[in-house]
Amino acid sequence: MADERSATLVRMVLPDHTCPFGVRAKQMLEGAGFTVEDRLLESRDEVEAYKSEEGVSTTPQIFIDGERIGGSDDLERYLAARG
Repeated sequence: MADERSATLVRMVLPDHTCPFGVRAKQMLEGAGFTVEDRLLESRDEVEAYKSEEGVSTTPQIFIDGERIGGSDDLERYLAARG
């Protein structure tokens, strides 16, 4: 049985704004063969609470095998390094 690769993506999807970096991160993950657990932050309050609780300044945040990779630029570097 092949190893299933999975990732968790925490991203902002508000009624009036969908973060383009979160969309990009999801596309990169799926393109690299990951199954994505998509956790949506659906209000500014949820976004701010998440950033405060996690000690991060931006969303999206990507996790692979329980390890925080970071944002979409960090994910791009991570995937490039693993070719």
